Amino acid sequence: MRKKTQMIHGGISRDEHTGAVSIPVHHASTFKQDGVGNFVYEYARTGNPTRHALEELIKDLEGGYHSFAFGSGMAAISSVMHLFSTGDHVIFTDDVYGGSYRLVTKVLTKYNVDVTFVDTSDLNAVEDAIQENTKAIYVETPTNPLLKITDLAGISKLAKSKNLLMIVDNTFSTPYWQNPIELGADIVLHSATKYIGGHSDVVAGLVVVNSEQLTADMHFIQNSIGAVLGPQDSWLLVRGIRTLAVRMEEIEENAKRVADFLANHPQVSKVYYPGFENHKGHDIHTKQARGFGGMISFDAGSGEKAEEVLRKVKFFTLAESLGAVESLISLPAKMTHASIPRERRLELGITDGLIRISVGLEDAEDLIEDLQSAL
Repeated sequence: MRKKTQMIHGGISRDEHTGAVSIPVHHASTFKQDGVGNFVYEYARTGNPTRHALEELIKDLEGGYHSFAFGSGMAAISSVMHLFSTGDHVIFTDDVYGGSYRLVTKVLTKYNVDVTFVDTSDLNAVEDAIQENTKAIYVETPTNPLLKITDLAGISKLAKSKNLLMIVDNTFSTPYWQNPIELGADIVLHSATKYIGGHSDVVAGLVVVNSEQLTADMHFIQNSIGAVLGPQDSWLLVRGIRTLAVRMEEIEENAKRVADFLANHPQVSKVYYPGFENHKGHDIHTKQARGFGGMISFDAGSGEKAEEVLRKVKFFTLAESLGAVESLISLPAKMTHASIPRERRLELGITDGLIRISVGLEDAEDLIEDLQSAL
């Protein structure tokens, strides 16, 4: 089954009892048992039919062994990090989402889980960072917000040689454009709030694992912590996935045109977009992904100029998040990555004037004219 068809017919695509082509929303907190221990579903925290349909669908799309739906992207990441114990060490992509950075530097440190941030696009740097107590390599590719590219097959080879878990945040590419498990990842994460939901109306996280043991471990963690996704939100994600392919294709076409405009604008000093041949890692991304996505970052030159642009745009909505049908614009230094100290941001290249845009489904000419006027 090809990807576009799989979006519609993967997982549990209809209700077998009624023939309904839209799966039911099961608002039930508990379920009748036909004798003690004889049941299909026991309790909604442990399992729910609507959530199960979503989990089966994302499992198919990512090519995994099993999957889990959580109440947010951070709930998903936090639950995965519960796989590790006091004294363990995890290598993280340096240009990582601000919420992930906050989690591992402010919360996990209380449990003495050690983290090293490394430019994972440099395989030698990753290998040099491995310690005796290293348990996993955590990768974002493309990264947020500088869109760095990591060689997933290269990381997989390194991880397997050292018996390490490979975890990939695939939010920016989505399972339509990129499938890290096919390249050797053990765990794939999504903030499903973004492209998978796609309509700015749900907060959710997804985890796909590639083994029976990881399935057992993650099920125990999810059931114990209880950070599960509700049935209504699960249904919204299934509905969102059904249009994911066509949304990503149209978003990509718009993003290419917007990126070309920005690259030729005299007041833009730098544009970060994996679709450009001169973007570092472009060739690697082309080999491991089928598209470049809808995320673009560009430097307006200063924080003051960037904030002026944000005030003037009309079709780009100033807001947190990304991956929606409407185009969004943000200032990472003061929004998504404000939890990262300024010195660290500047070291990474996240300047005060860096603007991140998530290109939506509006007419590309309107978006370009909007940015032209604001700049």
